[in-house]
Amino acid sequence: MSLIIFLIIGAVAGWLAGQFTKGAGFGILGNIIVGIVGSFIGGFAFGLLGLSSHGLIGSIVTATVGAIILLYIVRLIKKA
Repeated sequence: MSLIIFLIIGAVAGWLAGQFTKGAGFGILGNIIVGIVGSFIGGFAFGLLGLSSHGLIGSIVTATVGAIILLYIVRLIKKA
């Protein structure tokens, strides 16, 4: 059951990050991948700042922030 929740959080976070950065999602698989990678980045960034997230909403926020950071870095690399 936790794998399904993990995938749902990834999909929601990826979709939200797409909405914030370029105005569209990346398809269900793309959203899941962006959200999952974003959750690791967000967890690392929040840890550096001494912040922690609890519960479903906290996990979605952390993953979304990480996914936005990921998409920003990818755009910087694509421009170079």
